[in-house]
Amino acid sequence: MCTRISLAQDAAALQAAFPDIAIPAGWQPRYNLAVGGPVLAVPNRAPWQATVFLWGFIPPWARADARGRYRMFANARAETAAQKPTFRAAWRHHRCLVLADGFYEWHGPKGQRQPWYFRLRSGRPFALAGLWSRHLSPDGSEHLTCAVLTTAANERVRPVHARMPVILPPEAYAAWLREDEVPAATLQALLRPYPAADLEGYPVHPRVNNPRYEAPDAVQPWHPPRPRRLPLEDAP
Repeated sequence: MCTRISLAQDAAALQAAFPDIAIPAGWQPRYNLAVGGPVLAVPNRAPWQATVFLWGFIPPWARADARGRYRMFANARAETAAQKPTFRAAWRHHRCLVLADGFYEWHGPKGQRQPWYFRLRSGRPFALAGLWSRHLSPDGSEHLTCAVLTTAANERVRPVHARMPVILPPEAYAAWLREDEVPAATLQALLRPYPAADLEGYPVHPRVNNPRYEAPDAVQPWHPPRPRRLPLEDAP
């Protein structure tokens, strides 16, 4: 699963990186974006406009539980999204790009899981393949929500996690963001693991486990301190 990303670029830097996408002027760098919070996504509507979406796909037909909460889907599997009732309408009509410059995965046994951070070696921001939904609550409020598509991990990510988000190269943006229906095979061909040679990954501080932690050092490399050696007792 992919449940955390970063977008640690301000609006001016994002606009320079994505010249064909209108970036909202108020966007500020975010270092630890979690499911249930805001992300910057570009729906397949012309002109391309990055908009704040809620990360956690809610199908248009979803009904709230007894407490008024909706089930949210952070990810959709690229291999099966076209067939799943939750996502198949969005696959055909509501595709999007989710902007990011890194993503987190966790490795290790329960209770000792180590966060890892992955990004492009170039340091440039990139776009994840996503699906979006417009959901109307019974009170009339509108929610724009999205999910990130995942695929099998490449050689760089696989030692940490078996899945990774689909990073689309810029030449695939136009095909993914077409407003008309696109043959499933055409879309499926875009959803491949990103080349491992173009990614780098390293462990980051466990404070990232807290989704409210938003300091810039969240994305910096970290290595656990070595245990201190106790002095040897004097031999008798």
